[in-house]
Amino acid sequence: MTRAAATSLGRRERNKLRVREGLYKSALRLFAEQGYDGTSIDDIAEDADVARATFFNHFQRKEDLISEWGRHRQAELAASLEELPGPGPEGEQPGAAARLEHCMTVLGRLNEGEREVTVAMLTAWVRAGRPLTERPYLAEIFTRIVETGTARGELATVLPAHQVGDLLHDLYLGTLIRWVQDPAPAEEGLLAARLRSVLATLLEGLSPR
Repeated sequence: MTRAAATSLGRRERNKLRVREGLYKSALRLFAEQGYDGTSIDDIAEDADVARATFFNHFQRKEDLISEWGRHRQAELAASLEELPGPGPEGEQPGAAARLEHCMTVLGRLNEGEREVTVAMLTAWVRAGRPLTERPYLAEIFTRIVETGTARGELATVLPAHQVGDLLHDLYLGTLIRWVQDPAPAEEGLLAARLRSVLATLLEGLSPR
């Protein structure tokens, strides 16, 4: 929720929002420190300095925090994608390749900025079976970019745009999982570089001849 939207709420609603956000932040901190499975609802409530019953006023179960994390990530991504440079000196809009590269860079930055949280929440997301039940919003973002790029003649593909969007999502998720599994200390910018590399390989096949 934006600050403007929050300030338009009444005092009671703002207090409820603060408590919910406090529970969410406490949960992420504990998940990063001791893992998702190693953190109980009692732990979260104690860290947020509220009663256990208060937790259930905002979340029905611990697994709901996975969905909350997904919504936060989606909002952060949407805000970051607006940072894409505007039209060039002759008024041309950024092309599909530039938009996709920017998207991968933003995704790398978001995950690298909170590696421990990413590891904990990605693990919980997979164990909860979410990849089988959720339509990935990233695939939809990629699909829209591909549709625009194809219509402009910037990309050439015999596949429907949604299949290319799914492929881009799969490349992102696979790269992210391998980065999470890497036992070596995270090198700054490594994930973003890997994401841009796999994107470049795919774009080479989509470039008009």
